[in-house]
Amino acid sequence: MGCVILGVIALVAVAGALVTALVGALLSWVLGPTAFRPGAAGAALVTTALVLVLFAVVAQRGIRRFSQPMDNLIDAASRIEKGDYSAQVPESGPPELTSVARAFNAMSTRLKASDEQRRSFLADVAHELRTPLSVIRGQAEAIADGVYPGDADHVMPILDATRALEVLVEDLRTLVLTEAGSLVLNREHVEPGALVQDVLASFETQSEAFGVSMASAIDSTVPMVDVDPARLRSALANVVSNAIRHTPAGGSIRLEVHNTGEQVGITVQDTGEGIAPDILPRVFQRFVKGPGSTGSGLGLAITHDIITAHGGTIDIQSTVGSGTAVHITLPPAI
Repeated sequence: MGCVILGVIALVAVAGALVTALVGALLSWVLGPTAFRPGAAGAALVTTALVLVLFAVVAQRGIRRFSQPMDNLIDAASRIEKGDYSAQVPESGPPELTSVARAFNAMSTRLKASDEQRRSFLADVAHELRTPLSVIRGQAEAIADGVYPGDADHVMPILDATRALEVLVEDLRTLVLTEAGSLVLNREHVEPGALVQDVLASFETQSEAFGVSMASAIDSTVPMVDVDPARLRSALANVVSNAIRHTPAGGSIRLEVHNTGEQVGITVQDTGEGIAPDILPRVFQRFVKGPGSTGSGLGLAITHDIITAHGGTIDIQSTVGSGTAVHITLPPAI
């Protein structure tokens, strides 16, 4: 841009000299050769040159006022093209260029945040995949080397790890679909009480194994909801599964279906260990889980996305040592 400015100044100087020569020739022709003496011509040339220099200086400052912000934008755009999303430009100059610089900085900030989330997501996925893969490899190698017999007891850890991988892959698929806005909901009118009873029945064996009692309280006046039963059942299963894993033996879990204003409410209340205050605000984020948790940290994130896709809300209240309550609301079927 600086070379362009110097070129413009040079062109102005040349043009000034030509104009001065032409003016001198014209005056000599009109007034006669004696009317426009060499001294006068010199004075006119100097005056014209000074005016043109002054004009060039003013023009340079005006061009520089526009060229510097443009140079900054070009440099920053080049850095972003190379993957440096931290590039920012000064928000200065004319109002139009200031607006462009502000929009550019906002764009680069979003790109940087998106890139950081992508890197964090890949790292978390790799971590979650590593554990079941290690189990599968370790058990398979031990059986192959004759360390363990190939009986049901030693094959079972391989099957469990395989199921964990299947669940993780399906969870990741659901997350991708919800984030892309492509989650398909096969809606139908469903009785929320019947859906809750189905979920309870599916966890009966697991709750007994953990020594946790389960109960329900269903309001018969609750209207039907227009939902995808498979998706909603999966969302509730994530909540109940978390409650069972984090409730000590002798504890209890209670599922309620009730009216909440004009909405249908579903509450899952447990007497478990509760959620730490530093984790509670982030429980719906991907891969967030407490110390010692055996889950993937995706269950509540998926539940949140499924409930939101149905036009509902989900909220969690928890006290360490007292238990956790998950409150879900859904719009009634029309």
